Amino acid sequence: MAANLSVQSGGQLVVAALRAHGVEMAFSVAGESYLEVLDALYDAPEIRLITCRQEGGAAFMAETYGKLTGKPGVLLVTRGPGACNASIGVHTAFQDSTPMVVLVGQVARHQIDREAFQEVDFRKMFAPLAKWVTQIDLADRVPELMNQAFQVATSGRPGPVVVALPEDMLRDRHAAAVVGPFRAVRAHPGAADLAEMRRLLAAAERPIMLVGGSGWSDAAAADIARFAMANELPVCCSFRRQDIVDNRLPCFVGDLGTGAAPSLVARIKAADLVLAVGARIGEITSQGYTLFEVPDPGKTLIHVHAAAEELGRVFRPTLAMQSGMPEFATAAVALEPVARPRWQAWRAEARAEYEAGLVPTPLTASPPLDLGRIMTWLRERLPDDAIVTSDAGNFSGWPNRFLQYRRPGRQLGPTSGAMGYGVPAAVAAKLVYPGRVVVGFCGDGGFMMTGQELMTASSEGVGPIILLFNNAMYGTIRMHQERRFPGRVVGTTLKNPDFAALARAYGGFGATVARTEEFAPAFEKAVASGRPAIIELRMDPEMITTGTTLSALRRQAETAKA
Repeated sequence: MAANLSVQSGGQLVVAALRAHGVEMAFSVAGESYLEVLDALYDAPEIRLITCRQEGGAAFMAETYGKLTGKPGVLLVTRGPGACNASIGVHTAFQDSTPMVVLVGQVARHQIDREAFQEVDFRKMFAPLAKWVTQIDLADRVPELMNQAFQVATSGRPGPVVVALPEDMLRDRHAAAVVGPFRAVRAHPGAADLAEMRRLLAAAERPIMLVGGSGWSDAAAADIARFAMANELPVCCSFRRQDIVDNRLPCFVGDLGTGAAPSLVARIKAADLVLAVGARIGEITSQGYTLFEVPDPGKTLIHVHAAAEELGRVFRPTLAMQSGMPEFATAAVALEPVARPRWQAWRAEARAEYEAGLVPTPLTASPPLDLGRIMTWLRERLPDDAIVTSDAGNFSGWPNRFLQYRRPGRQLGPTSGAMGYGVPAAVAAKLVYPGRVVVGFCGDGGFMMTGQELMTASSEGVGPIILLFNNAMYGTIRMHQERRFPGRVVGTTLKNPDFAALARAYGGFGATVARTEEFAPAFEKAVASGRPAIIELRMDPEMITTGTTLSALRRQAETAKA
């Protein structure tokens, strides 16, 4: 067979593998350690290569692509510093269970273990950050190991795979058969487990369903919503997964993120059955592992997850089911619903509590910039297919609490809590869906970490809209300072540039909003411009969360210390 194959360089074989696995878009910062791959991409015009401004931003873009499409986001970076810059996005893909394939240039094979220029042992470096790490030392193994990379990234619990490519291997020439495309492998729920799940549900008095994690197609999200509606189950979501079930449905009752509604937390604790589908039930979702006892939850817990190792990892379930989300949702919606469920009033009360939380209450009298009113306006203005991205920080409480999410629209945020995610994610989302409205939410601190990727958007001709919450500080850390060391402010104050002028320098639209009534016209102008846009929201620094002020936090802390 090999006699009939053309001889190709290792770099050409890497690109041939990308083609075989159906890669349509990849994100990169160029480096000399993988020049042969870049040269081979010149002859692969069907793969759109997005040239980014820093590897951290490029990694967030690749992660966003994986979240949006369910296909691995492909990232190409150089050795040493390039890989280190990219590592934050790899960690985000790992904690967010996002499929991703990272191709990293490496020093030549004869230089390994000599601490050569920019040398890093990637197997050691990425071991705790990635699902799998490998190095291709022989060009004829490129098809085999690239195929394995795509399989591992997409099967079971999805995640990032890192592939190191020694630069001299990429120059070697071999004949090798390229295989593809990948076929993700996911478990299916068993009939006996489904029957037991229904029996446990029918016996419950106060059940609640928790949905989360990755791997949800639009069809699977629709199926799990139909299952909840048919059984009148209240549904909440895990941290930054609010787009799984349409928030406008009467079954949706809120999210278990940072700043979760106390009423929802109380209901989870009072529930006698929790059906957790897809969520790992990690630290944020479990409110610091306080929602259930460890390891016995103290109630019926049915846990459905794509990875067997997640089932019983912290909380021991009554019933554990390993399954992919589409496979479980299809099976669940086909079950006979529980007739005349006893929890109808329980669900209605939980929904009423959620709806009450959608009504903003100003923290000060007549604030010039009322963020609650702005979010309420956006909730009505954004189309059903809008994509909302969010950076990490206290500002995210406003879109998390007051916006409503639904498919085919999406909510994209780092469950890893990585700052700098919002802008690159918005750029990538607009690249994947150029016809949709994409709004990125950022704080001033997070924006300054990766905001230069707006130049990538400008270069590629796409126009995400960035809402930049400027309170001139690292707000989340300032909040914790005031709680623990009231009045002793250090290391959290920021001095910022003129963000609207910066947007214009990047070839985009810029506006500064200091009053509530200025927002809607600025937003409409940003949409009409079709260019990358920054709308700077000049916040009152006192407005530290949706529910309290800095002064109130300081008074509480001082009273507690007295």
